[in-house]
Amino acid sequence: MHHVQEMIATHPSVQGNINETLIRCLEECYSCAPICISCADACLAEDTVDQLRQCIRLNLDCADLCIAAGSVGIRRAGSNEQIIVAAMRTCATACRVCAEECEKHASTHEHCRICAEHCRRCEGACNDAVQSIQ
Repeated sequence: MHHVQEMIATHPSVQGNINETLIRCLEECYSCAPICISCADACLAEDTVDQLRQCIRLNLDCADLCIAAGSVGIRRAGSNEQIIVAAMRTCATACRVCAEECEKHASTHEHCRICAEHCRRCEGACNDAVQSIQ
């Protein structure tokens, strides 16, 4: 799972000097997004889909924001730490809100339990990344 670190370490602007906390965050973002998309798709297949509308919406919002935060954070040519921090904070919020909703359904739907775990891990990684940048 260290593909992001391997790639960033080769960037001419980085010259091997990497922020490992940010790297972990980026890896969690890129891991969380497909989990959220899959959870939304699984929710759509449930007989109780009407009760899962908000979960589906939050899954998709979270996935989009994870991808956006990852994309902003992975660019190393130049620096825009203010935007990176804002993206990580927004991603952490989306992950927290998505996890809270998925946790409501976790006892009934295993995919929601798994998604909530991934969202909590990504939330923590994003919060850690913010601290490592400021």
